[in-house]
Amino acid sequence: MPNQLAMEQTSAVGRDLAYTDPLTGLGNLRRFFDKVDRLIIERSEDPAPFAIGILDLDGFKPINDLFGRKAGDDILQQVAMRLKAAMDPHSTVSRVGADEFAFLFPMIFSEEAVLDRTNMLIEILSAPYDVGNRTARLSASVGCSLLFSGEENTETLVSKAETALYHAKRSGRGRVVVYTREMEEAAKRLTRIEQALRRAVSAGEVEPHFQPIVDLSTRRVIGFEALARWNDRDLGFVPPDVFIPIAEERGVIASLSQLLLDKATRVASQWPDELFLSFNLSPSQLVDQNTGYQILSILARNEFDPRRLEIEITETGLMTDASSAEKIIGELRSVGIRISLDDFGTGQSSLGRLRDFPFDKLKIDRAFVSSILNDKPSEHIIRAILAMCEGLGMYVVAEGIEDDAQAEMLSEFGCSGGQGYLFGRPQNAEATSAFLHACYGPKKGARAAIGA
Repeated sequence: MPNQLAMEQTSAVGRDLAYTDPLTGLGNLRRFFDKVDRLIIERSEDPAPFAIGILDLDGFKPINDLFGRKAGDDILQQVAMRLKAAMDPHSTVSRVGADEFAFLFPMIFSEEAVLDRTNMLIEILSAPYDVGNRTARLSASVGCSLLFSGEENTETLVSKAETALYHAKRSGRGRVVVYTREMEEAAKRLTRIEQALRRAVSAGEVEPHFQPIVDLSTRRVIGFEALARWNDRDLGFVPPDVFIPIAEERGVIASLSQLLLDKATRVASQWPDELFLSFNLSPSQLVDQNTGYQILSILARNEFDPRRLEIEITETGLMTDASSAEKIIGELRSVGIRISLDDFGTGQSSLGRLRDFPFDKLKIDRAFVSSILNDKPSEHIIRAILAMCEGLGMYVVAEGIEDDAQAEMLSEFGCSGGQGYLFGRPQNAEATSAFLHACYGPKKGARAAIGA
């Protein structure tokens, strides 16, 4: 009998370990699913609503990289303690991913109630965290769903919460979103676009269009930025602000970028030698150590001079993994490729990035340019950026210029380059070749037309 008791106790301990997250002591994904399964069964005859939520820590990875893994584990333990302390006697919280937590609210019956409760959790998590002698701050995004029908199961409930979380993270940090049927339709549309995009990239159907970049003092074209355009045979024209985020989020961006760079450099290799090509890299490409090799291989295959290529990156891309970005930037600059910081002023840690990374060029975001004529703060910000860049020896291009008055004021302030509809909209290879033919004459135009 004692042996039987010992075996039962050992078995119980084993079950507890299988259902427990070792770092935080909270239940794990298995325990969370088990609790939701049990609650659905309990309420099968009288299915009173209840709520679940998936909580994701915003910006945890950069903090983990900055302070180290041990500090990251300490923060996760502090998060777990705060969440556990915030649960009422009926509710539970589990750790279900690296920086994801799930909670079950059995006694919450409405969307308003779950919003109130989860916003309180976000507020609790926003207080500073102790990391040795320093402190760190985090925010969190939450996706929630409510069970109203006995026909649903745990998997569908969690899937809906994850869909809501996706919408919460896309709409900004520190947000709570509760699942709606409209989100389901939006998710289905995203999946349709993703599948069509994968097919289009595989078939080489996404095309680069080229927008001129000019010298503001002479209005002469000095280069072009390559921009992705996609006209699908079934979906029609899909705007880049729709399909580029999908490509980034669904892991298509690397193959899409390689396709576009290959096409763009084949076209640009036929341009006059004094014109450069500007090309954007996504944040995920700055954490992929194959990025530099892929770019250089495409340049070599198309015999395109690296010194005629500018790579545009954003502050967000740099923040994802600074050490990886630094290595990739170093590889590119070593062969003469110039690096441009895009959308300056709209990201985070701008001045620190200018100090830490050797940028050749800075692009002022169109948000400041569009209001320069009637908004004194925008004017002063642009003046300050230009003065700073002059001290750093950095070339500056202003984006989004749409009328002569903006261009004149920017030139007067000392801005060297400009880009926007005033100088030309993005055009396909054929139209760009025709433009160059008009500017440089038949010989250069004929060369340009070869790559069209």
